[in-house]
Amino acid sequence: MSIIQPEIEYVDRTLRSIRYLEHGWPNDLCRWHSHDEYELHLIVGTHGKAFVGDYIGEFGPGALFLTGPNLPHNWVTDELSHAEPVATRDMLVQFDQSSLEHMTKAFPEFGDMKNMFDLSASGIEFLGFNPDLACEHFEAIRDSQGADRIVAFLRFLLLINEHPEKRILSVLDTLQPHGNSKQARIAEVIDHIVENYAQKFNVEAAAQMAGMSPSAFSRNFQSVTGKRFVEFVSRVRIGQACTRLYATDLAVSVICYEVGFQNLANFNRQFLKMKNMTPTAYREMANNDLASVVEEPDLTGLPDCC
Repeated sequence: MSIIQPEIEYVDRTLRSIRYLEHGWPNDLCRWHSHDEYELHLIVGTHGKAFVGDYIGEFGPGALFLTGPNLPHNWVTDELSHAEPVATRDMLVQFDQSSLEHMTKAFPEFGDMKNMFDLSASGIEFLGFNPDLACEHFEAIRDSQGADRIVAFLRFLLLINEHPEKRILSVLDTLQPHGNSKQARIAEVIDHIVENYAQKFNVEAAAQMAGMSPSAFSRNFQSVTGKRFVEFVSRVRIGQACTRLYATDLAVSVICYEVGFQNLANFNRQFLKMKNMTPTAYREMANNDLASVVEEPDLTGLPDCC
């Protein structure tokens, strides 16, 4: 079994707290990768597929994303729809966790953004955010220096934190609360599902783990996750399947049973329902995306990019 891991990108922030970047398309450095920093990412041009953790979905101009530390990601432009090069496809800012922690310790008012940063461990897309406004804020960050750049950046963070339509992308890296509340007990069940996705685990067993009746558990589980229990378990398993389809050469039939499905027909049906494509089609698209990584191009002397 061959496995392709996301490339690790080193971000040099020695002389500054945040790093602004923009680049066009095509670009050899646009690849399946991860880094220690948060990344706020605006798509300026082209349409294609977004890969964030186990998530795959469509993107177009104006799409705005926030990815957390070490969450693999890539935005793959549809080459069939875009024959000509694009001068600017992406505008982005990278920033680190320690800076946020120091900021919230010094200014507790910024603690209101903590939930957004926690959710970014799974990746966030800000649905319906005004693309012209987003571009203006990125330009303000780009065109500022020193403390003015930090102020422009914080102003944008406060704005997106207030945006009501946030879509969580990758189910496997979602951070959950702790404690004795109902939400925390549901979180323990979620942790168990994520860690033991291949095992049989029905709603009765989950309710017992949470200390609730099956009906109360089902109601609270859907309230916390936005998904029915069976649907959530399937989504976790499909996410694990995507990882294997993306990064290994295992047969689809083998992956089906490895992630906990009991028959191939149901696996294919659930995969198509959630990803709008078959497992085979997903692998073909992923292989096209990974081709440049497999070939290991010479990147010596080229600038960093997202």
